[in-house]
Amino acid sequence: MPIARKRQVSLIDTKYYHCISRCVRRAFLCGEDSFTGQSYEHRRGWVEDKLLALAKVFCIDVCAYAVMSNHTHLVLYVDDKKAKRLNDKAIILRWHKLCKGTLLTKKYLQGEKLSKSELIFFNQTVEQYRERLSSISWFMRLLNEDIARRANKEDNCTGRFWEGRFKSQALLDEAALAACMAYVDLNPIRAKIANTPEESIHTSVQKRIESATTGKQPKKLLRFAGMPRQRMPKGLPFELKSYLELVELTGRVMREDKRGYIENTSLSLLERVNISPENWLKLTTQFTRVFHGAVGRPSSHESYCDNLGRKRRANMSNCEKLLA
Repeated sequence: MPIARKRQVSLIDTKYYHCISRCVRRAFLCGEDSFTGQSYEHRRGWVEDKLLALAKVFCIDVCAYAVMSNHTHLVLYVDDKKAKRLNDKAIILRWHKLCKGTLLTKKYLQGEKLSKSELIFFNQTVEQYRERLSSISWFMRLLNEDIARRANKEDNCTGRFWEGRFKSQALLDEAALAACMAYVDLNPIRAKIANTPEESIHTSVQKRIESATTGKQPKKLLRFAGMPRQRMPKGLPFELKSYLELVELTGRVMREDKRGYIENTSLSLLERVNISPENWLKLTTQFTRVFHGAVGRPSSHESYCDNLGRKRRANMSNCEKLLA
């Protein structure tokens, strides 16, 4: 039985989540349909543009993404503190960029005075919007609904475009986060639709490399904040240079003419998160096969399950083998 979404997301334990959406039709989300010869490659741009547009409005940041032929991979960071910090007007303005809102929210923005009874309903609505702006479910809903409507219109048909539910995995620590991001960024190379990370179109790693060549980080993605320290700014707890080197080297050992291990190579990021090269390769080539739920070291996993009231420790044996 699928686990309820509220029992998969525990912001006390982690703000990072890996989300996967799959297309249910024979016709691909993107790429070329070999049966009809029609190309759907332009839909990759739809997904990427909508994803990055939603990230500007939601209190959710994009860490990594890859738009594949029949599915998408996202690694998201939920900034619930930002949602709590925003005032009522900011919350409403953001939500109105996504949906129409209510008569009361429109009345408020026009500067009209609300009665006591109207204020009660207004405050309830604002809190609902505040919660939604830091909700992965709402983020994925608005992303997938938009793409489904556009694809249905283009195909002149109705019905489901995506599977009923997107899949999500909690990434409980730095090791799980680094492995999952590399797994996502290297998806096009594993699928043999790109030869190098910089050639992997419609992926986060391509955007990061393009910006890195000018000494910058892409504004639309969660930035790398460097090594963890006492006053840690918001951002990924890695060095950008180390991560890009890690992705490049991992991609090389996945070639068919290699033996599948990293030899005589010092990887600062791997050493810091304490994962052996052999386990790292398995994580970044078989992430969704090895793990079917929350991912992290055993201690992180136990805390996550306790906070959600879950007795069954799914993935615990694999976490102990690969991340301990």
